[in-house]
Parts: sequence; C-alpha cells; structure tokens
Amino acid sequence: MQVLLVEDQVIVRQGLKVILEQDEKITVAHEAANGQEAIHILEKHLIDFVMMDVRMPVMNGIEATSVIKQKWPHVKILILTTFNDDAYAVEALRQGANGFLLKTSESAKLIAAVHSCMNGGLTLHEEVAAKVMPKLLERSTETPRSEVSLSDREMAITKLVGEGKTNKEIASALFLSVGTVKNHLTHILQKTGQRDRTQLAIYAIKHDISD
Repeated sequence: MQVLLVEDQVIVRQGLKVILEQDEKITVAHEAANGQEAIHILEKHLIDFVMMDVRMPVMNGIEATSVIKQKWPHVKILILTTFNDDAYAVEALRQGANGFLLKTSESAKLIAAVHSCMNGGLTLHEEVAAKVMPKLLERSTETPRSEVSLSDREMAITKLVGEGKTNKEIASALFLSVGTVKNHLTHILQKTGQRDRTQLAIYAIKHDISD
C-alpha cells in the first residue's frame, strides 16, 4: 500500500510515518507539506492512499480532497482532524473523503482506519461522528427514498454501508463475493444518484434504511 502523508508539521508527519510503517503492508512512499504539493506528487507517482491534515498553508485539506477526488477518484483519503475541526471534516466528507480520524488516536486505530478505508469502509472517529453526522444529514440533498426503488439485497447492502462496513464485511454478512458486492454498489450509486460511498452512507442514515 503506497501512502502519501500530507501534513505541514514535520514532527507530526515523521511520527505518523513511524506509526504507519509498523504495519508491513504499508509504505509511506511520499510526503507533502500542503495540498498543492500532494497534487504534484500524485501527478507523478502511483498512490493508493492519502492521509491528510485539514489546516495547511497554500492549499488546505478540503481543497486538495476536492481536486484529488475529481482527478483520481480511486485514491482513498483519510482526513486527520482535531475536535475544533469538525466543520472542516464535514466539508471534506462532502468532497469525497473516505473518513476522518482524530490526531490523538492510538496507533492501532490509525492503522486499522487505513485498512478500513482501503477496503471500502467509511471511517468516522466515534468521538466526533456524533457532531459531524447531523451536520452532513442536515445539508444533504439526496434524492428522497420514495423516489428510489432498491431491491431487498440493495437495501441490505446500503444499510451496511451506512454502518461503515467494508466490502469484505458486507460480503461476509450477506454470504456474497466481494465482486458481487462491488457490482451491487455500482448499481445502487446509479439508482440513488450518489457520487460515492461516503455520500451513500449519508443517504442510508438520512433515510433510515433497514433490512
């Protein structure tokens, strides 16, 4: 897993690198001090995952997330935040980020969050999710549920996406292959008019989708 760390504070960046590379499957291949540097790196190198701070000079994490998701939609982005950054985290998720985590999180949780995002999960730190999700739902503009016809299987998958489950976890829960889950998700996104998995999770919560 080729990771790009985007953080303007060198000491913090070095600490994150040490933590992430405790996992043999993760390689911090590149580092950047702001969003603009991150985009330049992505233009030249193959990157799987971006771990990005919100508040940075030149180009902040929200602006960078928007550009990255438009140019390289396959790249997963995990936003690092503090308690005072929940408004920024909300906007980052709207721009397509795959989750957010507090900078004070334990090492194991940080590594687990990377794997969860890479496997298609929506990672939301529990201590700030309670503040962030209501804001996402309040300003959400998804198509009303009554106008969307989902099959029982699609409803079940959408519910699990709303719970932050990865494709592998959904496949296990519903006794499907991961490939089948991905195919269903493609159709669900088209039917509901959602841009990505994050928006689908918000849709599932807003419309109280259940089995």
